[in-house]
Amino acid sequence: QVRLVESGGGLLQAGGSLRLSCAASVALFSINTKAWYRQPPGKHRELVAGISSGGSTNYADSVKGRFTISRDNAKNMVSLKMNSLKPEDTAVYYCNARVVREPASSEYDYWGQGTQVTVSS
Repeated sequence: QVRLVESGGGLLQAGGSLRLSCAASVALFSINTKAWYRQPPGKHRELVAGISSGGSTNYADSVKGRFTISRDNAKNMVSLKMNSLKPEDTAVYYCNARVVREPASSEYDYWGQGTQVTVSS
């Protein structure tokens, strides 16, 4: 079982910056992929950014160049630094941990409770 707790959401104006943090209850090396998702009002949840156990990162096209995902293995923390925020970034942001367990390579997804980010124009 992996517990995830997000923090850092808030209300801010367009063009501002915010850092979201996600604290994991287990060592990050035991999690195959760490990611941030978001769910805008009235829309489906979407992937924002991910980081693998090897450190490879991927981003949604809409946030490339503005958002940065990082990890701190010593603190079991995953962060999302968001710059140049836009009103369309308004959403509930969720931390995700995907664990692959052998021998069947079964994937297990764990989610945080979500944190609201609201960007006003």
